Amino acid sequence: MSLSIGEDRRPDGPGQPPPSAQAASPAAKPFWRRPWIIPLWAVTAAFLWLQAVPFVGTPEAEAPIPAHEGFAAYYPLLLTHIALGTVAMVACCLQVWPRIRQRRPKIHRISGRIYVPATVVSGICAIIIIPFAPPVGQIGAFMSTTLWIITTLVGFWAVRRRKFALHRRFMLYSFALVMNNVWGLTMSKIIFGFGIQIDFVYLGEAARWVGWTVNLMVVQWFLYRTMKRPVEVPVGQAAGA
Repeated sequence: MSLSIGEDRRPDGPGQPPPSAQAASPAAKPFWRRPWIIPLWAVTAAFLWLQAVPFVGTPEAEAPIPAHEGFAAYYPLLLTHIALGTVAMVACCLQVWPRIRQRRPKIHRISGRIYVPATVVSGICAIIIIPFAPPVGQIGAFMSTTLWIITTLVGFWAVRRRKFALHRRFMLYSFALVMNNVWGLTMSKIIFGFGIQIDFVYLGEAARWVGWTVNLMVVQWFLYRTMKRPVEVPVGQAAGA
């Protein structure tokens, strides 16, 4: 798989040169010339430490989110969602790292093949347990999770058909959606840390809507900004994904 940088057009479509005739991928820049890489990994690590680690080795009765009395499978599904969501976030960070995509295409492909099933299973688990969670923010959570699964599957479908620009677009949407929960945690920590008084309903709804809508808008801005760049065909995929 490849989150390639390129114009939204098929490299193998009508009027386009075959992959073998396209320019080679640009040389990978050192990580310090990609100022977003270190913050991305730092934010991801902090989020997983605060959200996922508390569940590790913790008895069900003492978990941050207890089992649901009316649904016995709630807690196992929650743990599956968290575990695979963690895998998906780490894999996605590897996916969007240009140096890995350009210099280590095998790592890029393997992480992509891990990301897709982790996303689908984690997302399905979330959709199953959302109706049993507190009602505040359920619609926002359902929409973001559904879009996460759909954009990931469309991105996977596109790369299997060597539609690399379409793949890049939808996998960036997927990236925006998987990073959605970082916003909710950040908002909660700031509000509770500074003792800001706010109705829980407003906070819950904002945590479920703000993250993924803002992330998608930023990604769309980035796509418009880079739409004139040439399509980057992943190394080793000229003959198929």
